[in-house]
Formats: sequence, C-alpha cells, structure tokens
Amino acid sequence: MGRIFKERTPVDEALRLFLENISTLKKTEEIPLEACAGRVLAEAVTSERDVPHYRRAAMDGYAVRASDTLGASPANPVMLQLSDRIEEGSSGWVHTGAAVPEEADAVVMVEDTATAGNFVEIRAQVYPSRNVGQVGEDIRKGDLVFEKGHLLRPCDAAVLASLGSGSVRVFKKPVVAVIPTGDELVSRKKSADVPPPGKVLETNGLMTALYVNKWGGIPRCTEIVPDNPESIKNAVETNLDADMILLSGGTSVGKRDHAPEVVATLGKLLVHGIGASPGKPAALGIINHIPVVCLPGYPVAGLVALYFFVRPGIRKLAATPEIPELILKRRLAAKISSKIGYINFIRVVFEGDKVRPLTGAGAGVLSSVAKADGYVLVPEDIEGYDEGEEVDVFLIE
Repeated sequence: MGRIFKERTPVDEALRLFLENISTLKKTEEIPLEACAGRVLAEAVTSERDVPHYRRAAMDGYAVRASDTLGASPANPVMLQLSDRIEEGSSGWVHTGAAVPEEADAVVMVEDTATAGNFVEIRAQVYPSRNVGQVGEDIRKGDLVFEKGHLLRPCDAAVLASLGSGSVRVFKKPVVAVIPTGDELVSRKKSADVPPPGKVLETNGLMTALYVNKWGGIPRCTEIVPDNPESIKNAVETNLDADMILLSGGTSVGKRDHAPEVVATLGKLLVHGIGASPGKPAALGIINHIPVVCLPGYPVAGLVALYFFVRPGIRKLAATPEIPELILKRRLAAKISSKIGYINFIRVVFEGDKVRPLTGAGAGVLSSVAKADGYVLVPEDIEGYDEGEEVDVFLIE
C-alpha cells in the first residue's frame, strides 16, 4: 500500500473526482419560517398578493392633497385645517406605515409643519405621491420573489411572512454518518478519567459532527469502532442509509489502517493520498452512490480533509449555492516554509495588521487550531512566503 502515497492526487483533482460522483438530494420537506434560515428553497416562490396591499405613509406627518400645498415654504406657509376627512383645505395626521386616506395623495413630513390649534402650517410644497408608498410598491401579485435553490436568510423569512406564508418547502438536510475508528480511542462519554498511556479520548467525532451541523448536514454519530476490517465493514454497511459516510482514523498505510481498504471492498476507492500537508492520508470513495470520506486520525489533518472535501460535498448534496469565502489580505510577521508538491495548511494568528505563523503546530496538535485565528494555503509549486509578503488569510470557522 505504500505506493499509493507516491501517487498522491492534487487536491483540486481529488475534489473534482469526488464531486463528480455526488448527486444532489431531491428529498424535500415543509418547515416553519422560524426554522428556515440557512435552508435551500426546493421550489420557486411567487407572490399571491400585493405588498403593501394599501397605500401607506412613508413617514410621520400630515396627509394632504398635493394641490393644497402649492407655493408653501417656511417664509410663506399654507394653513390647513385638521380634519378626520381629507378635502380641499384640510389635512389629517398619519403615522409611518398607516393607511393614507383615499382623498389624500401626499404626506408632508412632520419636520415641515407646525400646529396652531385646529390648524397646521405646511412649510413645504409636496407633489402627488410624495412620502406615500403605493399598493404593490414592495412586491406585486404574480412577482417571482425567490427562485428554486435560493439560500434563505432571516430577512428572506420576513419577506415570506409578509406574503402570508407560515411555512416553506426546502431541500432536506443530508444525513451524515460519523464513524470514529481506532483501538486507542476511549469514549469521553464513558470515562472522565485521564486515559492510560497509549489511549486517548475520542474527540475527532465531536469536531466532525459539529462541522457537519454547521455546514448544513445532520450528523449521526456511532460508537467507536475497533481497528478491525470486519468491524469497520459492518459499521459502514449499517450506515448505508445515510447520505454521506465519514470514517475517522485508520486511513494511512500502517498495519491498523483499514478504512480505505474497506471502502474499496464495498464500493469504489477514488483517491487515497492527497497533495495536502497535513491531510495526506485522506481517502475518498463511493459505496452504493453514497460518498465516503476517510478522515486522517491526526486532528488537524482530519480538519483539513473536512474543509477540502466534506464541506463542498455536503453543499452539493444539499444543493447549497456557493457563497464567496471571506478572505483577508495581510502581511506576514515571519517567514512561512512549506513542502513542494503539497498544498500546505499553515495556521496563523493576528498581530495588529499582520499575521504570524504558529510554530510547533504539527498535525496532531489540535490546540494549534483553537489558538489560530485563520490559516494560509501555500500552493504546491512554491516553497513558502517571506516575511513581509502579503498573503490570503482564511478565517477558521
């Protein structure tokens, strides 16, 4: 198996192969608007009503007939009588959002008026429709409001509510099985004690499940599976009803690394060994049309595989549109060295308007991610960046 890593696949090529073998889920569900933020519309939304459905005041002031304000100014105000009914020579108070009386065709904002008993001084001329929101000004009946595939935001929920909707049809979230493997793992739920030497608390499953949830999937975590091909095979087969399977650990080329071999036995192994550091032992496959990612057991290497493959994989399954990633431009406070032939994932911290790479941050040092503010990706074809160079910084989610 050692030769597999000599044939490591560039990250971009591995991702292309992986996504080509993933089909977007077609399952949909109706959910309340209160739960729709971050979900993807499964059907277009067309308005069945006008919004607003009445003429409304755009601000506090006085409803008037525009013709009654002709020539009004601070030096030459027009006096109008206050009345509940708008007719020639009269006006009526309206709040922002209130219905404008049918006889009125404009609103004079309160700042351009002064009251005097039963009269109001109009100190500004207005034209018809001034400060009046017309019927359907926001949305007209029959308008296409959102297209299928739209990623819903809280403000979108408010728009849907204004149309009288209480629920919306969205694509179902993909169910992602998270299977931690390893004889060295100890369940943190079963033991709060410090594990004996050679044993570690299982934490990759927790991290993986939380990222799955954050990226729009529904994590389904299994118990720890020992480093045994048959046990791993049984765990995978038990979870073939999921939409994606993540195997954590057992991806390298040692005697206890069986995950890629199991994937190859049950389905098709697309990639084993990627051009990323850390993250080289990651593997990608397909079993019964279900995408499978074998995450390296070293925590940071596993995190890199999550970012590179699981996040885009979930997005394709869930039909989530691509969202431009926030990238900050910063200068380096120290030199970065990297391996030629690999995309290097370099953790950095902010120092004023610069970033400094973390030292001693190996693939097994998970705390280095918690200490980092972001990361820099050094391409395969360069050896690193010099102090003072400007780099792209991605924030750690």
